[in-house]
Amino acid sequence: MVRSYLGSLHNEEVRGLKVSLFITCLSDMFFTDVGKNTVEILERAGCAVDFPASQTCCGQPAFNSGYLKEAKQSMKQMMRSFRDSEYVVGPSGSCIGMLKEYPKIFAGDKEWEEDARDLANKSYELTQFLVDVLGITDVGSTFKGRVTYHPSCHMTRILGVKDQPRKLLQNVKGVELIELPVAEDCCGFGGTFSVKNPDISREMVKEKSRHVSETGADYLVGGDMGCLMNIGGRMRREGKQVEVIHITEILNTH
Repeated sequence: MVRSYLGSLHNEEVRGLKVSLFITCLSDMFFTDVGKNTVEILERAGCAVDFPASQTCCGQPAFNSGYLKEAKQSMKQMMRSFRDSEYVVGPSGSCIGMLKEYPKIFAGDKEWEEDARDLANKSYELTQFLVDVLGITDVGSTFKGRVTYHPSCHMTRILGVKDQPRKLLQNVKGVELIELPVAEDCCGFGGTFSVKNPDISREMVKEKSRHVSETGADYLVGGDMGCLMNIGGRMRREGKQVEVIHITEILNTH
């Protein structure tokens, strides 16, 4: 769906920075609107967006599970796919954070270490790119509701993106931003952690769900789809009415 959507865009008419979209697995397979929203947000900001169709998984699931050899095959394909890109932008702090780890993984590999550094240096999570590269803190969106923000672990701890999403949300007309209690706590997803340690993961997401409810918010917003899928699933099973959405849904509403 994302591929066919991008094929209909007239990027040659857009002037500005050239950006390659890194769609990520979850967005490509389950959250296609996030990909569409990301493209539209970037184009409104004046960027020319392309989509290298040969891109694949960043390799994080295999890498975190200890399958380094297998993970490197995906990583090499990613480096090939984005070799000619000026900027690489994705709607996931976790996946972009993985790209930032490539230089460590390929250190000393004469064939790939330069490509690894190049990809890491030009890759950005969407809100990070908007605020830190384009200098945009107000995308001109309007969204009515009480919103609380979940700062996902990889986005904050690995990528170091903390304030950028909040700056953008604070400038959305109609949004009442409410602080999430104990926001820094993990939701229990952690990629394969939730599969390998389901009992611990379940207790962690139960706690996160309780804190979200304490805010009285209408919407829980985040920048990583795995976390949102985990929290949203728990809250639905508990019969809670809080809507769990990716930040691009708010930033692309007018």
